[in-house]
Amino acid sequence: MQVSVETTSELSRRITVSVPEEKIRQQVESRLQSLSGNVKIDGFRPGKVPQTIVRKRYGQQVREEVLTDLIRSSFAEAVQDEKLNPVGAPQIKANKADEGEGLEYEASFEIMPDFVPMPLETLEVKRFTSAVSDEDVDGMIQRLREQRKTWHEVSRPSALGDRVVIAFEGTHDNESFTQGRNEDFGVVLGSGQMIPGFEEQLTGVVTGAALEFELEFPEEYPGAMAGKSGHFSVEITKIEEPALPELDVEFVKSFGIEDGDLEAFKADIRGNMEREMRRALKSRTKSSVMDQLFERNAVTLPGVLVEDELNDLLKPYRESARKHKHPLDEAAVKPQLEPLARRRVSLALILGKLIDAHGVKVDPARVRAAVEDLAASYEDTDEVVRWYFADPARLREVENLVLEDQVVDLVIEKAKSTEESIDFQTLMKAATGAPTAP
Repeated sequence: MQVSVETTSELSRRITVSVPEEKIRQQVESRLQSLSGNVKIDGFRPGKVPQTIVRKRYGQQVREEVLTDLIRSSFAEAVQDEKLNPVGAPQIKANKADEGEGLEYEASFEIMPDFVPMPLETLEVKRFTSAVSDEDVDGMIQRLREQRKTWHEVSRPSALGDRVVIAFEGTHDNESFTQGRNEDFGVVLGSGQMIPGFEEQLTGVVTGAALEFELEFPEEYPGAMAGKSGHFSVEITKIEEPALPELDVEFVKSFGIEDGDLEAFKADIRGNMEREMRRALKSRTKSSVMDQLFERNAVTLPGVLVEDELNDLLKPYRESARKHKHPLDEAAVKPQLEPLARRRVSLALILGKLIDAHGVKVDPARVRAAVEDLAASYEDTDEVVRWYFADPARLREVENLVLEDQVVDLVIEKAKSTEESIDFQTLMKAATGAPTAP
């Protein structure tokens, strides 16, 4: 076998591989002989079919199978001999493959970039801290009461915070885009559940009022009405005001505090909030480390890895387009997602280098702790833990996250780190949009 390697760009390679006809012929003959003992052809007993007939009927098929296997095996041997690390499957172009010519093909592919990460001691990262205050706990209790509020009909004009029950229809160019008239539709004023301007039209109205108004749909609206004007016909069916439940024994019991003790309830809420806080702090600190790793390490990226990551990022867009039955302009979306795809690929390569360079091995104890932390939000924690450990694929996902966390710890240990305090509400708003209720 002869091999030549050509560098076509920084990460692109093209190798030309030649396999002599004699090697191909030997493998073809060996397979045909094995085949002759098994094939069934009318007029001949099994195992007694003449080799000439077997070759005539199956020779071309067997040669193609041999060529396919030779390309696969010779490519693997060639890249190993040349110490190349391919990314993805190669593009194969056959120059010679006819009988008597031997085999010559070209394989074009990208290789993994070879780089040395910046010394960890040169990085500057932030470690974030926070605390759950009594006011934060009281605020969470208030939100829990809000979630269980009841509605009572009133005869006054609607105001902010009320729920206005309406019957309505929306049209554009005299065609309904609401599939006709919608009955008993509740709108909480100030909730932002409707397009801009809609809730304002319902403020200060009384039961029985009939409204007609035009509104512009936002450009980013997910549907056919994006950027268009809609005409709304609305009838006010009912106006309701909210009533919060009392913070009493029954309310506390409804959250699993059997004796209804308020202080035990607050302690339980604080524990849940602190668990969410630790997760958010860990994520924020990890982001600080990842930002530094990305900014301080310039890595030339294989195009195939970026394209694969882009396809992963596009999956929810494709699913949304399918669900809402509207077309997706991938050519317009891809440029928006490409920076994120490049960042993810870069960080994956950088983390891989650091793991190898520092001999980082996943810590089973931390994996167990991570699984138990994930399970803590569920009622039957033991069952959730068993669920993770029962499937190697599920557990591998946790192991990969733990391995990343161990690299983050390594960076913080060696880099120049500073501590920054952030209040709980700001932390949780940035992490999830709102604190997580128990």
